[in-house]
Amino acid sequence: MSADTKGWSRRRLLVASGLGVAGGSVLAAAEARARPDTERALPPGRPGQDYTPVVVPNGSKLPWKLVDGVKVFHLVAEEVEHTFAPGLQARCWGYNGRVHGPLIEAVEGDRVRFYVTNRLPAPTTVHWHGLLLPNGMDGVGGLNQRAIAPGETFQYEFTLRQSGTLMYHSHHDEMTQIALGMVGLFIVHPREAPRGPRVDRDFAFMLHEWKLDPGAKRPNPNEMTEFNLLTLNGKAFPGTAPMVVRTGQRVRIRLGNLGPMDHHPIHLHGYQFRITETDGGRVPESAQWRDTTVLVPVGSTRTVEFVADVPGDWAMHCHMTHHVMNQMGHGMPNLIGLKPEGFDEKVRALLPDYMTMGHTGMGEMEEMGMPVPANSIPMVGGQGRYGGITMGGMFTVLKVRDGLTSYKDPGWYENPSRTLSQLAERAALARDGIDVHANPGVVDDVDA
Repeated sequence: MSADTKGWSRRRLLVASGLGVAGGSVLAAAEARARPDTERALPPGRPGQDYTPVVVPNGSKLPWKLVDGVKVFHLVAEEVEHTFAPGLQARCWGYNGRVHGPLIEAVEGDRVRFYVTNRLPAPTTVHWHGLLLPNGMDGVGGLNQRAIAPGETFQYEFTLRQSGTLMYHSHHDEMTQIALGMVGLFIVHPREAPRGPRVDRDFAFMLHEWKLDPGAKRPNPNEMTEFNLLTLNGKAFPGTAPMVVRTGQRVRIRLGNLGPMDHHPIHLHGYQFRITETDGGRVPESAQWRDTTVLVPVGSTRTVEFVADVPGDWAMHCHMTHHVMNQMGHGMPNLIGLKPEGFDEKVRALLPDYMTMGHTGMGEMEEMGMPVPANSIPMVGGQGRYGGITMGGMFTVLKVRDGLTSYKDPGWYENPSRTLSQLAERAALARDGIDVHANPGVVDDVDA
């Protein structure tokens, strides 16, 4: 056998061996998944000791108790009276009296047991979205299990074999039950301390969209395109709570999207962040990238991290403009540029309270304080430090402050002198040669 032939054979042998090892690992993993999930779990992870608990603005967490080394949880699927924002309530479906369902928090290696009681008027299930578990615990009605009938309690049990930002939701009549609010976040912390610096503030948000007509008391689960209420943890601005952070702290924001139809580009002002996780787990540091907006697709989670090193009140919101409005009126005529002088007086002869709105945009609606139908709120509007904030829906505020001693809302930020945009002074205009009555024009960009 020639040297070249020997070398080729050796290479082939090494490749074949490598493939064999890789194939064996894949087969072993598949066999482990196929076996009954009865392997001994690791000692239960403890909050504050093994992980930093997640913060859920406007939200809640599911309590658990320890029984023979197993973390035991109880979910109750039921109708819920929910407030989206002051003045806007609806009858939704959720878990344990909340929309969205309480956040579940555990640690990789924990053995968990869930009892699910159905107090709805219809069958339901719970699917553990993104979790690696035995097939019979996956929760797809009719496929993996019989649906849970009204009045029944089912049991799910498995060992957590991954970490990351995951979710749970009904997987029976999904169009109805997800649209009415039967979703929640499932956070699994890593068993071992993560590489790199530990985060100080760990926030979690569920993104969702609804169709709730003004005056209605029940979201419409049959809507497919024209959603008019967009929420963070079940709240629409101005009902959203801020994220409060001390200057210099490392911050993590987890975002999950189980809304019916729309993806959401979530934009954070004032910072660049790294995209560190998907629902597939931690992104290797070499593959992370810096951004200021992260797209959260339907059925997915995304996690970002940054150091909050600049004080202030920083907006975080979906960048789809109709997603930062409340109960948007589709089919409205375009009144931009209309001159209502004389028109309003004529109409008031028939409708005494009539006032033309929308002819200068939607921002005027926040300022006018016009009456709205029962159980509805204005399309935009919340009060800020310097006036009305003409946004709604998926909008909240990151409040970064020096020297915080608690995480209560610190109020609005007082900008230091010379760091606040304000009315230009005449002396400054004259100094810089700015004539406010002239049009400075543009310079054509000519390719030389």
